[in-house]
Amino acid sequence: MTATDYLNSLNQDYLSIHRTKENFFWDTYMGLSDDHDGSTKAETEWANFLSAASQIKEVKKHIEAVQLLDDSDEKNQTLIGLKGWLATFQAHAIESEQAQALKAELIKFEADLFEKKQKHVMTFTDENGEQAEGSLPVLGANVRASEHEITRKTSHQALLDLEQWLLGNGFLELVKLRNQFAQSLGYDNFFDYSIVKTEQMTTNDLFAILDDFEQRTKESHFKSIQNLAAEMGEQAVEGHNFVFSFAGDSIRDLDPYVPFSQSLRRWVESFGRLNIDYSGAELTLDLLDRKGKYPNGFCHGPTPSFYDEGEWVPAKVNFTSNAKPDQVGSGFDGINTLFHEGGHAAHFANVKMNAPCFSQEFAPTSMAYAETQSMFCDSLLNDADWLKQYARDAQGNAVPNDVIKGMIDSRQPFRAYSERSILVVPYFERALYQLADDELTPEAVTKLARDMEKNILGLDSSPRPLMAIPHLLSDESACAYQGYLLANMAVYQTRAFFMDKFGYLTDNPEIGPLLAKHYWHAGNSVNHNATIMSLTGEGFNAKYLADECNLSAEQVWEAELEKIAGLASRERAEVASLNATIRIIDGEKELAHNNQSDHAMCSDFEEYIVSTYGR
Repeated sequence: MTATDYLNSLNQDYLSIHRTKENFFWDTYMGLSDDHDGSTKAETEWANFLSAASQIKEVKKHIEAVQLLDDSDEKNQTLIGLKGWLATFQAHAIESEQAQALKAELIKFEADLFEKKQKHVMTFTDENGEQAEGSLPVLGANVRASEHEITRKTSHQALLDLEQWLLGNGFLELVKLRNQFAQSLGYDNFFDYSIVKTEQMTTNDLFAILDDFEQRTKESHFKSIQNLAAEMGEQAVEGHNFVFSFAGDSIRDLDPYVPFSQSLRRWVESFGRLNIDYSGAELTLDLLDRKGKYPNGFCHGPTPSFYDEGEWVPAKVNFTSNAKPDQVGSGFDGINTLFHEGGHAAHFANVKMNAPCFSQEFAPTSMAYAETQSMFCDSLLNDADWLKQYARDAQGNAVPNDVIKGMIDSRQPFRAYSERSILVVPYFERALYQLADDELTPEAVTKLARDMEKNILGLDSSPRPLMAIPHLLSDESACAYQGYLLANMAVYQTRAFFMDKFGYLTDNPEIGPLLAKHYWHAGNSVNHNATIMSLTGEGFNAKYLADECNLSAEQVWEAELEKIAGLASRERAEVASLNATIRIIDGEKELAHNNQSDHAMCSDFEEYIVSTYGR
């Protein structure tokens, strides 16, 4: 077998194993299948394929062979593909039989915990005083936006109760097992292992960045907490009241202008005007909340995009949100998730390399790199010129300036809080995985969570208690949450570059092709810093986000007024085709598709949402 034949065979072997794993993942996480044994088997086969140390030796052998050949395009392309696979196998390699066995045990343990958690019922008291069942997204939206304190308080308590349920139903055993696995590979703990795997840096390197950001934003953050308590009383900074105290009015004021029924059309039009092209991808979107469905948006690609012996293989991508369209605040939350996961899909549909290993969300793909793509897209939703163009009520009226200003006045003093609510997670997880087994008790870990929330957030209890965050339970996202903060640092660096170059972001048709060229095309064949350098000419820099957090509300409003004024001086871009086949589903039910046109798909979706939920 030649090196090129080996590469092509490797690509096909991975596609088969990966598709099977992803199909099980989707059906299980969407609550469509209870075949957890089948899912565990497929996940184990995929993990074994990537972690087999023998793969490294085999790839190296073929790299050495192809390097002896005369220079040619085939030689160069084969080397690129094989080096991509080498990096992938090295990121996942598990050499010892003990570690392999522990990994298999971990996969099984996580699957069992996931199945038990799916059956765990959470309830709150609604505005009528009745007990109601609520998923994580519903409870979170209640805490942020419900006018009824009893609803906010019981929803927050349900999240605290979930923490205790997890502590008594396997989470501590999962932490111990993860540490045992990491230690079998030579690491002190699972957190240290994960940072090397997901971000290719050490824990000390990571916290040099995080500690710097914590110090840069500490003064403005704690001042905002003190001012809120002084103005509204100490009850305003209780976990169930905090976000509502400063943002509840602005969420309700914006709500009529961002009904979820319009979210699909806003995504199609906004991404189309940005000239984002999905390169022929097949997209499946499951957007509505329902019982048994995973309580957090995500994007996974059963078929990664790549060139297979010169022939383009379009991506097949599934992504999800958890919208409850009749709930205040759910419309904006839903469209935010749609833009976020749609940004992931655009990234993974546009990796134009010659092996599927370059276009997937797993190591060696940096989480910070992957999240930069999605978080850049969802950042547009808070721009005043985007809101003026797309946020419209049922009569077609644009959102008034005073609503946008109200959002800024209420939220900007707490801008640092939104980033520090990400920051607290790695501080907690690092400390959690540093605990000895005999220290991992429900009481000690609960105290650790509350202490971290107090130290980083300045609150006795976070509005979103730490262990209620679903990422902490999943193998691929555990000890990776800092990727969101690192990504947002890159997002604001990227935004600053585009603003300096073009003067605006909303509906700018130059942006899609530039993202494709500099951020998406090469996939994980280059690191996060290299992509930023390619676009901006400057290496990764955290100051842009820190500076954004420290602006006053008046400074932000002045900048947003300039964006609104700029709308009058530029012609609005045409809506380009997304170049994708799109299906909108709710579990096993198809709600809409774009076989006829994007417009028809959006109309069908709107009709279904309005007729079902009333808005």
